[in-house]
Amino acid sequence: MTGPTLEIYLSDEDLTSALRADARLGLTADPKWLPPKWFYDARGSELFEQITELPEYYPTRTERALLQRVVGEIARTAQAEVLVELGAGSAAKTRLLLSALTTEGPLKTYVPQDVSSSALRAAAEEIAAEFPGLAVHGVVSDFTDTLHNLPGGGRRMIAFLGGTIGNLVPAERAEFLASIHDVLEPGEQLLLGAGLIIDPAILVPAYDDAAGVTAEFNRNVLHVLNNRLDADFEPGKFEHIARWDAENEWIEMRLAAGEDMTVQVRDLDLTVEFARGEQLRTEISAKFRVNGLDAELVAAGFRTERVWTDPDNRFALVLAARS
Repeated sequence: MTGPTLEIYLSDEDLTSALRADARLGLTADPKWLPPKWFYDARGSELFEQITELPEYYPTRTERALLQRVVGEIARTAQAEVLVELGAGSAAKTRLLLSALTTEGPLKTYVPQDVSSSALRAAAEEIAAEFPGLAVHGVVSDFTDTLHNLPGGGRRMIAFLGGTIGNLVPAERAEFLASIHDVLEPGEQLLLGAGLIIDPAILVPAYDDAAGVTAEFNRNVLHVLNNRLDADFEPGKFEHIARWDAENEWIEMRLAAGEDMTVQVRDLDLTVEFARGEQLRTEISAKFRVNGLDAELVAAGFRTERVWTDPDNRFALVLAARS
């Protein structure tokens, strides 16, 4: 088997252009906001890995334990020949899927997708070495608008794990799920990982840990703007806020200005004013009910085949087929 291949549809210049557009739109809005994908430069990715090990942050370990328990059933049900993973990152949890899909089914190809070519190349090389009989075909792209670039060539299952679906507001989720439906053939599948609604006393600390790692992660988006757009934010002057929005059933992360301030974003020739206490929304993380997930999938043209949840009903894995 030859080594992994990499298709690049997203360059560093493309990323910077997208950041410029998002920053201009979000920082001139009222209220101000930024998309959560801009947390993740090298430092942001490192901080997030630290978050996943924190005692308060249950989602990663809950999903991993659930996946370990049911991965054989997933593989036997899916019988996938091609596994496509959106937002693969280091592909840590994927090894569970790959082991089961190669043991219990006819898997021939793994297609990891991510925005970071360096992270994707490293993950692809590790997977290719660990699974020598598997063709590994990486795709560097933004999963929200380049799904049509994902290769075919066999019965596919697209995996979208980690609860990342919750970072999209309902209209974005509907569009995203519809776009996945459009690239799949009838009978091909989506494996979706989603956080469930639980007691806010457990949920909120997962996004506001005692050690302050999540606060530093939240402020990292300002470091990204400073580094990539020549801005002059002082991240230490912003307070991290995590709150449960019961009406929308999502966690919001925000940054609150500790004083009146004027920020220059020189790459955009933009001046941004913050009043003391003014908040910048940096992330939503929606949580779901199983019947609500099913309804969203049905609306996008899927039929739910299986749902697995952990014993505490904190996380769900949903296997759905394109109708």
